[in-house]
Amino acid sequence: MVWTAYRAYQQLLAQKIAKRFEEQEGPWMDKLASQLVDLVNARWEGGRKGDSREKEILEQIDKLLEE
Repeated sequence: MVWTAYRAYQQLLAQKIAKRFEEQEGPWMDKLASQLVDLVNARWEGGRKGDSREKEILEQIDKLLEE
């Protein structure tokens, strides 16, 4: 019984931490995720266009990571 209560407490705490983290960092993480998807697409396209686009995306990711 004690272990069940302890596990429930841990789960509740994890949910609360995740919720608060999502509120504070969610918009930034959404921007980063979008840039990462664009990077994968640019690498998939390849060629000159993809190479220059890849550099642009990496620069944007660097700016996001500096925030």
